[in-house]
Amino acid sequence: MSPKIAIIVSRFNEEITSGLLKGALKFLESHNIKTREQDIFTAPGAFEIPLIAQTLANSGSYSGVICLGCIIKGDTAHFEFISLGATIGIIQSMLNTETPVSFGILTTYNEEQALARSRNDAENKGREAAAACLEMIQILERIAESH
Repeated sequence: MSPKIAIIVSRFNEEITSGLLKGALKFLESHNIKTREQDIFTAPGAFEIPLIAQTLANSGSYSGVICLGCIIKGDTAHFEFISLGATIGIIQSMLNTETPVSFGILTTYNEEQALARSRNDAENKGREAAAACLEMIQILERIAESH
């Protein structure tokens, strides 16, 4: 039976995050994992993703959660605070729930870097986040089976 995976995607920098979502969905589809529309959740921005991730992981409905977002550096320290908060929040949600929660949030210095990482190619970071989530699910299943 294939795992059920939720995806959270930030609405902020939507041109980029929609590319990340397409990459994640394409990867999952290539591994025969069906993602229904109701398994995709939007967040206002990257900072809000960890709470949604932890709630989904705690629900017991999903084997894993993929987090997709984009934070582009501006002229203030906002970039550093949001990046750090999202990173720590995602780590905490994964550890608190013992559920794979993958980090597909771009933290780039400019829009060109973000666009390059969200294109429809093998370098798409949404694809990489989906691959990491699936691999973690498989590792945890193997650990559970060995006990």
